[in-house]
Amino acid sequence: MSDPTRFDLDDRQRAMLAEMGVRVWWPQRADDAPSAAPQVSPSVALHQTPAAVVPAMTPPSTRPAPVVSAQPAVIVTGQPLAEGVDRMDWTTLQDTAAACQACDLCGQRKKSVFGVGDVQADWMVIGDPPGEDEEQQGEPFAGPAGQLLDNMLKAVGLARKAQGAGGVYITSAVKCRPPGRNPSPQELSTCSPYLARQVALVQPKVILVMGRFAVLSVLQSSEPLGKLRGQLHTYQGVPVVATYHPSSLLRTPADKAKAWVDLLLALKTVQG
Repeated sequence: MSDPTRFDLDDRQRAMLAEMGVRVWWPQRADDAPSAAPQVSPSVALHQTPAAVVPAMTPPSTRPAPVVSAQPAVIVTGQPLAEGVDRMDWTTLQDTAAACQACDLCGQRKKSVFGVGDVQADWMVIGDPPGEDEEQQGEPFAGPAGQLLDNMLKAVGLARKAQGAGGVYITSAVKCRPPGRNPSPQELSTCSPYLARQVALVQPKVILVMGRFAVLSVLQSSEPLGKLRGQLHTYQGVPVVATYHPSSLLRTPADKAKAWVDLLLALKTVQG
């Protein structure tokens, strides 16, 4: 039987992992060598020159059952949310979100940040609310955090602008930048119908949720991200993997090994 924690990488993918700060080391099978290689803690291995250790994933057969999360209730402030969001096509949905006046975030909005990528992708990435870089470019995950995300996606054979098998759709929990503050629960809830419709239109095989506000919006959970990662959740019947936002990984490089394991879990979910 094949080992579900093994993932064969080509030279290009290994190079991308190196840019993430993660070097891959796979433990030997019993039939690969007379004795198994010793395990090393990822936090220690990240500082070793030869290799870094990625913790082994629990095989799917022993993984806990998916945790089903309810969809958030809509709390609307300001003008009412447009009717029929749950039936809109892509163009109407994007135009409606760009002109939305349903919460306080519209007051200082320069440009909405709707989403980018393959609208029929197997993978969907949902991140925290956009920042200044994202608002300027009109795309989620811009700047250094966006570069790291692109490298993470390349490591599993995906690309932001690709279509088909290598495609991915990328969006954020809310479509407007909170000016110099975190989004409120009401703002996350008010914007949630747009996100729900995006998921319904893409129909991905897996959703990668990155960051605590994205987790709060999608999973309706305020649990620490460290407790939510490493297992499958669901949203609208789609498997969800929670992991760290790239901006957090830039601040805490030791978590990159954990994020790589989360990527592998998402990859195995798509494949299986």
